[in-house]
Amino acid sequence: MTLSPSHRPPLVEEVTAKLRYSIQSGEWQLQQRIPAEPELVAALGISRGTLREAIKALAHSGMLEVRRGDGTYVRATSEISGAAQRMYRDHSQMHILEVRVALDTQAARLAARHATDDAVAAMRELLEVRRSAWLARDFAGWAQADWDFHVLVAQASGNPLLHELYISFGGVFHSDLLRQQRRGGFDGLPHPGHGELVDAIAARNAAAAVESVHRNLNSCAEWLGRA
Repeated sequence: MTLSPSHRPPLVEEVTAKLRYSIQSGEWQLQQRIPAEPELVAALGISRGTLREAIKALAHSGMLEVRRGDGTYVRATSEISGAAQRMYRDHSQMHILEVRVALDTQAARLAARHATDDAVAAMRELLEVRRSAWLARDFAGWAQADWDFHVLVAQASGNPLLHELYISFGGVFHSDLLRQQRRGGFDGLPHPGHGELVDAIAARNAAAAVESVHRNLNSCAEWLGRA
């Protein structure tokens, strides 16, 4: 979205909506710093007070994070994602995993029905990126590819709300993967739940896709139990 000056000072709600759109449209990317206050004030033709109120509202919803002395960063792409991330901090890894069982199972079932050939091909490409990163000991790249794979399965479900809910796991999921990787004996390239899941989705076999998810997450639960 191109920010344009307003002829009158807009209401805080109007400015909030403009900032929200800049996030949701992808103009302002996740984890990136938004334009500095003077730039936004000039672009929107508003007062500093109005802008700060709008930023405060989006920070309260979890979409923005104000870092004193550093700027304001995009933390989530929607209010639901921001709220979810705040809630996850108050729960254990096992609680989060139990919720993931429900989301992953439904995502796999629906993806087996609705995924396009292009989506399946993209899943296989991500698994290859994931494999290459693990073998190269690029653990950050491995974790990112693993997360991108799961998000793509959720997107392939054809249910935008399920996709958005799944995205809300982003920060928690990524940090958990890296924490597990640092433990001795961790296998970063298990076939169950990944390669088998793509095979099931490609075959339009919803039951096999769900079973693959259960095997993978049961293995994760056992791993956490040994922590």
